[in-house]
Amino acid sequence: MTQFAIDNSWLIPFMPALAFIMIVFFLRKAPQASALFSIACIFTSFVLALGVVGGILANPTTTEHSVTWFSMPGVSLEMGTLIDPISGMMVFVVTLIALLVQIYSIGYMENDPGYSTYFAYQSLFAMSMLGLVVSNNFLQMFVFWELVGLCSYLLIGFWFYKHSAREAAKKAFITNRVGDFGFLLGILFLQILFGTLNFTDLADIIPTYTNIGLLTVVALLVFAGPIGKSGQFPLHVWLPDAMEGPTPVSALIHAATMVVAGVYLIARAFFLFVAVPNALMVIAYVGGFTAFFAATIAITQNDIKRILAYSTLSQLGYMVMALGVGGLTASMFHLMTHAFFKALLFLGAGSVIHALHNKQDIWEMGGLAPKMPVTTKTFVIAALALAGIFPLAGFWSKDEILLAALSNGYTGLYLIGTFVAFLTAFYMFRLVFVAFYGEPNPENHPHESPKVMTVPLIVLACLSVVGGLVGMPWLKTNFGSYIYFGEAHHGYSLSIMLTSTLVALAGIYLAYLMYYKKTISAEAIAHRFQPIYKLLYNKYYIDEIYQWFINRVVDGAGRVAYWVDLYVVDGVVNGLANGTKWGGYLVRYLQTGQTQHYGMVLIAAVVVIVILLGLIDPSMGIFAGGGAK
Repeated sequence: MTQFAIDNSWLIPFMPALAFIMIVFFLRKAPQASALFSIACIFTSFVLALGVVGGILANPTTTEHSVTWFSMPGVSLEMGTLIDPISGMMVFVVTLIALLVQIYSIGYMENDPGYSTYFAYQSLFAMSMLGLVVSNNFLQMFVFWELVGLCSYLLIGFWFYKHSAREAAKKAFITNRVGDFGFLLGILFLQILFGTLNFTDLADIIPTYTNIGLLTVVALLVFAGPIGKSGQFPLHVWLPDAMEGPTPVSALIHAATMVVAGVYLIARAFFLFVAVPNALMVIAYVGGFTAFFAATIAITQNDIKRILAYSTLSQLGYMVMALGVGGLTASMFHLMTHAFFKALLFLGAGSVIHALHNKQDIWEMGGLAPKMPVTTKTFVIAALALAGIFPLAGFWSKDEILLAALSNGYTGLYLIGTFVAFLTAFYMFRLVFVAFYGEPNPENHPHESPKVMTVPLIVLACLSVVGGLVGMPWLKTNFGSYIYFGEAHHGYSLSIMLTSTLVALAGIYLAYLMYYKKTISAEAIAHRFQPIYKLLYNKYYIDEIYQWFINRVVDGAGRVAYWVDLYVVDGVVNGLANGTKWGGYLVRYLQTGQTQHYGMVLIAAVVVIVILLGLIDPSMGIFAGGGAK
C-alpha cells in the first residue's frame, strides 16, 4: 500500500480534481450527492497520503517521477511529482484538514443555495494545493500556485451578493499578484541562469554558482511570492479581509492551504536561500517583524474571525522567521501543529457564529460555555495549544523555533519571538474569557452545533494535544532530520521551555485579570494610552496609507497617462487624419471637369518643378546657358 501510494502520488491531487469535474458537469443539481462525492474523493486522497507518510517513515528517501511536457532545442519542460518527507507531511496535513472542513461544511452550509458550487470550489482548492505540494519543478508549482490564488478568490467571494465579500476577493487576488510578479521573475532568472527548473537538479547546481550578488536578487524575487501568499508585511493586508468568506473557507485558507503555500515554497527551495545568507537574513527579519506587528493588532480587535486572522499572520511570521534563522524542521513542525489548532479555532468560531446567527463581535457574545460545552472545551484546548502551554502541540513547535533563533545567533529575534508568545497567550484568552465566560447576552439563545460539526472539532482537539509528539526525539530521528537534504538538530532547551511557558502563563493571567476578574480595567488602559490603542485598533493605518497611495499616486499617474493618450497619441493620429482630410478638400477643388483648368494646372506644376530644380542645381535650370561661340 505504501509503495503504491508513493509511486502513484499523482492520484492525490487527481481525486479532488475528479470531484470538481463531476460536480460541475453532472452533480450540480444534486447538492447532497455533490457533498458526498467530494468528501469521498478527498477521503481517498487522505488514505493515499497516509500511505505516503507510512512509506516515508519506513524509508525516508526521495522519489521522483516525471514526463516531458514540452521540448524544443535548448528548452525542455517537465511535469512530475516529488515525494520526500516535506511533501509527505504536507499532503497528510492538507488532505486531513480539507477532509474535516468538508465534513464540517455539511452542517454549516446546509441551507445555502450555492451548496454544490461550494463543494466544487472546495475540491478545486484541494486539488490546486495538493498539486502544488507534489510538484517537482518551479514552473509546475507556479501553475498550481496561481490556481490556489484563483480558488481563494472564488471562495472568499463565494457570497458575491455581499459588497464586502466581493471587495475582499478582489483585494486578495490583486495583492497576491504583486508578490507573484516577483516570483515569476525569479523563475525566469533561474531558467536563464541554470537551464532547468527541476528542484533536484537546482539543488545540485546552485551551491556551485559563484555570482552571489545575482543569486541574492533571484532568491529575493522568489521570496516575493511567499510575502504575498503567506501574508507577510507589507503584503499582509488581504488576509484579514479574507474573513468575508464562509467560516469553513477561513479554516481551510488559514490553516492548511493557501497561506502556508508560501512557507512551503521557502522550505522546498531552501537550497536556494541557504546559498545566499543575506537573503536568509531578510527572510528572518521580515518574518519576525510580521509576527510582532500582527500580534500587536490582534490584542485590540473585537471580531472573532479577525482576531484569529491576525493570529494567523503572526504565526506565519513565526514560520518564516524560523526558516530565515535556519530552522527548517522547526518551521515545518510548527506549520503542521498550527494547522491542527488553527483549523480547530476557526471551526470553533464557525460553530459560535452559527449558533448566534452570524454575530461575530466578541462583546455581543458571553456566557457560551454552559450552552456550547463541546465547542467551548475544544476551543480552549486550541487556545492553549496556540499559547504554547505544555504538553500541547504548540508548546513543542514554538519552542523549537525559539531554540533555532537563539542557537544561530539571532538573539533579537529570539526576544521578539518570546514577547510575541506573551501577546499570543493574552489575545487568545481575552477572546476566550469575553466570548465564552463573559456576561451572557440576553438577546442570544445559543445551542450546541450538530454532531457533523462537533466531531471534526473533537478530532482536531485530539491532534492539538498529541501533535507535539512528532517532536519527540525518536520520531524526529526518522522524520524531521530528513526534511530536506538533512538538517542538524539540537535537543530541546529546558531554559527556553521554562521561559516560554512562564511568558505564556503571564499572558493568560493578565487576560484573566482584565477580562474575567476585571481587577484591571481594560478601558482605563485604553484611555490612558489612547494614541497607541487607536494606532493598533486601526491596524497602523496601513490600509489607509495604501488607499492614499492609490488615490494620489496611482490615480495621478492614470490621469497623466490619460492626458498623454488624449492629447499626444490621439493628437498625432487625429492630426494625420485631419491633414489627409484637408488635402482631399484641396484636391477636390482642382477637379472641376474642365480641360483648360487641367492644362493650366499642368503648366503651373511644370514651372514649379523647373524652378525647384534650378534652385537645387543652377546648372539644370532652363535659363542656364553658355555664351556665343
